[in-house]
Amino acid sequence: MRWNRYRLKTRTDAAEVVIATLAGAGVEGVEVEDNVPLTEEEKKQMFVDIMPPTKEDDGIAWLSFYVDSDEDDGTLLKKVREELEDLRLFMDIGEGTIEKSQTEDVDWINNWKQYFHQFYVDDILITPSWEEVKEEDRGRMIIHIDPGTAFGTGMHETTQLCIRALKQKITPETTMLDVGTGSGILSIAALKLGAKYCAGTDLDPCAVSAVEENLAANGIAPERMTMILGNVIEDPEIIKEAQEQRYDIVVANILAPVLIALTPVVPQFLKDGGTYILSGIIEDKEEDVKEALLRGGFSIEEVSRQGEWVAITARKGN
Repeated sequence: MRWNRYRLKTRTDAAEVVIATLAGAGVEGVEVEDNVPLTEEEKKQMFVDIMPPTKEDDGIAWLSFYVDSDEDDGTLLKKVREELEDLRLFMDIGEGTIEKSQTEDVDWINNWKQYFHQFYVDDILITPSWEEVKEEDRGRMIIHIDPGTAFGTGMHETTQLCIRALKQKITPETTMLDVGTGSGILSIAALKLGAKYCAGTDLDPCAVSAVEENLAANGIAPERMTMILGNVIEDPEIIKEAQEQRYDIVVANILAPVLIALTPVVPQFLKDGGTYILSGIIEDKEEDVKEALLRGGFSIEEVSRQGEWVAITARKGN
């Protein structure tokens, strides 16, 4: 199937109204491209290994919508142009020009697979399901990870730092809370290393199915891990659900601003003397995170680095 792509150039401060206008004209979905900086609230929602790069905001937004080329008789585009001309009477929408191109029916869900290949974290092999494990690697610990649309292949430095920290702390009695679970890679690593039980939290519903599939791919019984969908920092119901037991370890591989907001909440999830592993910290945010830990009543046990990234292992209490 081929799709006609229409790309509309407008102003960032008019984008929301233009999107509403497109919807009124019959457009069912819009893809937005702009360089508007993320708000702090938006950053809190991004439980990712690394913040996507951005350019300086130029005040321009590109709005794209797609129409099945076999059904595109020009009616929708005509309606869109009419609605935009009416909108111009009330506000400045910028150029309002529309470019047309044609695209194949790309499998966006699976296209990323060409970039994800098996790799090692010390003696652990992390591999996607579509790559065969070499004979010489069969004696290693092997973690099978297919992120799907959830974040977390394990390739990023921050995730590797967390796995190394977990290797030092996991025992057969360990229970762990994994904040910002994504694909479940840190929980699965912990369970493979011998942990008794893990709970994961994430804002993204895709994480639930990703974790379920990755547990199965690694032969881990589903009852050894529970997923909690929601905001463990601010939502009282989610906090209460996560509080149902105290954990030996809390691990969070997010970004420094989120870690700073999360840290005051973590003690209520940890046993006395429990371990808090934090990563996703760029070098110039290290001191900010350390200060948050000290304010939260943690003592810092270890700081490790890989590239420009930092992981901190802390202990509840002094």
